[in-house]
Amino acid sequence: MTQKIRKAVIPVAGLGTRVLPASKVVPKELLNVFDRPILSYVVEEAFESGIEHIVFINGRGKGAIEDYFDHHIELEHQLETKGKTALLHEARRDLKAPGSFSSVRQMAPLGLGHAIGCAKDIIGDEAFAILLPDMILDAQIPALAQAIKAYEETRSNIIIVEPVSHDQTHLYGVVDLFTQNGPLNQMRAMVEKPAKG
Repeated sequence: MTQKIRKAVIPVAGLGTRVLPASKVVPKELLNVFDRPILSYVVEEAFESGIEHIVFINGRGKGAIEDYFDHHIELEHQLETKGKTALLHEARRDLKAPGSFSSVRQMAPLGLGHAIGCAKDIIGDEAFAILLPDMILDAQIPALAQAIKAYEETRSNIIIVEPVSHDQTHLYGVVDLFTQNGPLNQMRAMVEKPAKG
């Protein structure tokens, strides 16, 4: 029996040092891209791709993320009372059914692997997706939906990558591809932020 990917983990505990001073007070995941927070796009892609439950790996000072995906009763009441239905719709845009979100605290900044491990009691033995909250990929078919389809076909771990110029590789995790044949390739190795050179 094929196990459906129903859950996604989104690590949001980071300090956002790359976008200081903007992230001093507002979590970087809630900084706007166009008309809404970047995290809104990531969550939307997850649900459009078939995800039913998202686990946020949160940290100190990030309570606004939980609040964003919850009702703001006073605001909604004011908008409804004043007949501002378009704004009311926008305020409720990212709300999902109760129980669609969980939040787990990563109590120390011990890296991405540790953050993902914090979700183990909620994820259990299920296959799951990991979404980084600062990546928006524009694709006609959501990138996550493509990755889930590839997982279902191969029953292998899938990582979505994109090209980066050589002078920028020290800023990212970089993969060494064993094969390069279309969108689905085998990876030989991965290095997190390789040294310049």
